[in-house]
Amino acid sequence: MSELRATYRLQLTGEFGFDAARELVPYLRSLGVSHLYLSPSLQARAGSTHGYDVVDPRRVSDELGGEAELRALSADARAAGMGLVLDLVPNHMAAVPENPFWADPELRERFFDIEPDTGRHRRFFDIDELAGVRQEDSKVFEATHALVFALVDEGVIDGVRIDHPDGLADPAGYLAGLRERGVERVWVEKILDPGEPLRDWPVSGTVGYEFMNDACALFIDPAGEAPMTVLWQQISGDRRSFGEVALECKLEQLRGTFSPEVERLAREWAAMPATRDQLEHALASLPVYRTYVEPLAGIVADADRAAVDASGMAATIARALLLSDPAPPALVTRFQQTTPAVMAKGVEDTAFYRYARLLALNDVGGDPGRFSIDVDAFHAGCLERARRFPLNLLTTMTHDAKRSGDVRARIGAIASLPEEWASHVERWLELTEHLREGGAPDDVERYFLFQTLAGAWPIASDRLGEYMTKALREAKRNTSWVDQDLEWEAAVAHFCQALYAERRFLDDFEPFAARIAARGERAAFGQLVLKLTAPGIPDIYQGDELPFRALVDPDNRRPVDWERRRAGLERLAAGAEPTGESTKQWLTWRLLSLRARLPAAFDAGAGYEPLDAGSDVCAYVRGGDVLVVVAIREPAEGSLVGAPAGPWLDVLAGAERTFDAPEPLSAVIGERSLAVFARAGR
Repeated sequence: MSELRATYRLQLTGEFGFDAARELVPYLRSLGVSHLYLSPSLQARAGSTHGYDVVDPRRVSDELGGEAELRALSADARAAGMGLVLDLVPNHMAAVPENPFWADPELRERFFDIEPDTGRHRRFFDIDELAGVRQEDSKVFEATHALVFALVDEGVIDGVRIDHPDGLADPAGYLAGLRERGVERVWVEKILDPGEPLRDWPVSGTVGYEFMNDACALFIDPAGEAPMTVLWQQISGDRRSFGEVALECKLEQLRGTFSPEVERLAREWAAMPATRDQLEHALASLPVYRTYVEPLAGIVADADRAAVDASGMAATIARALLLSDPAPPALVTRFQQTTPAVMAKGVEDTAFYRYARLLALNDVGGDPGRFSIDVDAFHAGCLERARRFPLNLLTTMTHDAKRSGDVRARIGAIASLPEEWASHVERWLELTEHLREGGAPDDVERYFLFQTLAGAWPIASDRLGEYMTKALREAKRNTSWVDQDLEWEAAVAHFCQALYAERRFLDDFEPFAARIAARGERAAFGQLVLKLTAPGIPDIYQGDELPFRALVDPDNRRPVDWERRRAGLERLAAGAEPTGESTKQWLTWRLLSLRARLPAAFDAGAGYEPLDAGSDVCAYVRGGDVLVVVAIREPAEGSLVGAPAGPWLDVLAGAERTFDAPEPLSAVIGERSLAVFARAGR
């Protein structure tokens, strides 16, 4: 297998398949990437734009080029010293006639999770066309993974990313099965609550949501929490915490979208002393995505007990879930498979669009109720990854993210100017009042929009309008996917378009947006340096090595200008100085080159030593040979203490220096507010 240094996510489509990916191998090799991280590539339904609606896991997607082209891509990667990681979708398949497992009644009964009494099938979240697969059945597991196992055995792919393991009946057993069949590199798309540790599964780690949210929160000024909270409460008229909003949204989903799932559980719970209301609250109140009780084996972990205790659910349900009272194993399993869907749809796809105190915090795996974290908390996360999952992916942007890292960093920077922000928002509300139609958009929607504009500016009006339509429907306040208020949506779309011609608004907005952009850029650079040097494997989303101001899917799937990226890297390699346009690419190239040159400083056994540089700076040493210093707020005052003595080479500036005594931070970090050093001679 190829040495792991960095992964690069490619979103494959019928227009951008394996052959197009082959053309990128030389560029990505030069950038310093070690592995192409491919979106789902098994046979999906006709016209699929993402590959998560698989119809036949025994075949490589014809639309992407088929198995021959996948093997050709692998061969090209191997020749360049690189490898492939494949996104795998075990939890569900498309429930459509073109799926041979679904079309055959006998196979359907065996492969899919279907309720005998009603013929209903377990869905992926709320999508009727995606049916849950019974991976707990060994024959189903083997049939749906035979091709993947062959690709691993033959060295075509180096590892897999497992989509939504929380939907499986037995995630731990499933992952153990992969390891037993020789799949050594496995990353799970496991969404952890802040502070929730990953279970001791046989995996390389997660796909990095927890790092993404910690890195973002690290750069958010805690002094902005009180004024930003007051402003949100004034605009929304809502003084509730995020947790209270999230609970409301989860209950709404249970009483609407997920009522069939609740009804099935209620039928199975018929002999248990619990009401429908108690069952709904139990499903909604769990503080994490799910528990992992193994009812057949009688295994209940301390973390499961803690989560159930923290939920405050009815005692009768809690005792059954924790196996203290007799309960049908299928009932416990079904409950645990249901809570992740409730959390995802209630929190990520509803509450994140309603609670808009600071949208930088509203991303997958994040908790908008946690405003920021300090340096010690960030170090603690890094130390845990270094100890338990040193190959965990580190990301600042994924295809599932609500907004790109650049946008998130800009919005986070608002917290450093809360009074100015509040003053501008008050003025913007006044200046745009006459653009509203029939009350649309309301103040909450306008506040959501202003933050989005500050993060993504400049953005084309059609992109903004399309995004806001999705955001409105996800929020489910004035319109929704199920009950669309087309008049309201049209009024909001018109408002978005009219903003671009409202000169008084633009004259006030654009100068402030430029200030936020400058602060956000420094934060984005800092987060990038942490991603490229902290314990774990950096993951880059396609195109994100240049400025990338993307919003939620499908906005983040827009075509990438690869020629612009190739040309930019060629200029840097020829000695051109980095500009505002190319700084991210330059940092990525230089630091991935450092990882290649000093692999022992970054490998699974490399040390991570936090240094004392004060509350406004994150500093650490990797493997004794690499020193990283990143200012998280400006101006960074104080000194760097405890850096190993001796000569060091500034990786980014090229100068040599020593740290034989405490050094003023202003003399260490330079104009970009960051620095990376390697021991001289290494």
